[in-house]
Amino acid sequence: QVQLVESGGGLVQPGGSLRLSCAASGSIFSINAMGWYRQTPGKQRELVAAITSGGSTNYADSVKGRFTISRDNAKNTVYLQINSLKPEDTGVYYCNAGVVVTGPYRYLGVWGRGTLVAVSS
Repeated sequence: QVQLVESGGGLVQPGGSLRLSCAASGSIFSINAMGWYRQTPGKQRELVAAITSGGSTNYADSVKGRFTISRDNAKNTVYLQINSLKPEDTGVYYCNAGVVVTGPYRYLGVWGRGTLVAVSS
């Protein structure tokens, strides 16, 4: 009923930048918090950044000052601006959203399929 589609990943050199996007579509009544998670080989998926519907943000300590999360509620889209990339930022970045859907109304936690960010020289 609801899909999240990420884009913007790729291969970048250390110190470079990327902007990830995640667009939600489907039978959406409203979207609460949205967030970006990162998964690297051998590690659990971790929260990188989150943003509430009102715009309050939260970041993992490892990305503070380098990553910026934002959202466009009119477009049901969340963004992640990633600057000063490091090799340890490499991983698959997943979008997550808490969505109230219509027909009937209910709350769903939805995940995207992920976009790969690779940082290497």
